[in-house]
Amino acid sequence: MGRPERPVDQTVPARAQLADFLRARRRAAGLTYRQMATLMAGQPSAATFERAASGTIVPSWPTVRHFVFATMVEDSLRTVMELNDSHELWVRARRATRAPYYVHKEPDPTLISDAAGFLRALRHQHVWSGYPTPGEMERMSGPGELPRTTTRRIIEGDALPVDPRQAIAFLRACYVREEAEIELWLAAAVRSLRNDSARSKNIDRWIKIHQEVSARVVDKRSSSGIIDLRKIRQKAA
Repeated sequence: MGRPERPVDQTVPARAQLADFLRARRRAAGLTYRQMATLMAGQPSAATFERAASGTIVPSWPTVRHFVFATMVEDSLRTVMELNDSHELWVRARRATRAPYYVHKEPDPTLISDAAGFLRALRHQHVWSGYPTPGEMERMSGPGELPRTTTRRIIEGDALPVDPRQAIAFLRACYVREEAEIELWLAAAVRSLRNDSARSKNIDRWIKIHQEVSARVVDKRSSSGIIDLRKIRQKAA
């Protein structure tokens, strides 16, 4: 029998909640950290898994994801749900340990009306998503989409994204993944940049991409409506 674990460090409640979640998964799976590392072919190591569940640090997202996979049960749907839960806990822990005190809620793109407000909202979204580093964001994006130097300038408030595709890459790296949400941000960009003489020269590109995303959102909603109508008709029959 291995030595008992130390109690979870409760200094930062959000960080402790993530650690409690991970420990509960390990106990439910009946595995040691060494066994978990073996299942993952040694990456991450047993020591990394143990630190992740200590409550003294916020582990990287890949480590948390591997932790969930190493302790998953046969029910794949449940694993997906718990992966989503773990990501939410991880973001909260990152936010609690990295985010400036003045960001109290997720930014609302419908309230953005000018370029300065758009940049400020992007920076607040970055904070709200757990303050990912420029390197992390670059790795989450496609080749050349979000260079870390450019990302750092956006985070520091020195520059806006150069085009709509870079803005989308930035938002996705900040875990804004639903196209309906992306559409709201692009609408805010068009609204903000259209009236800014210094930045409106490329407005046609922003409008075009916004229209494309908006059309996909409408198509998806229409398709969902058709599916729901069919279900209703089937039940009635």
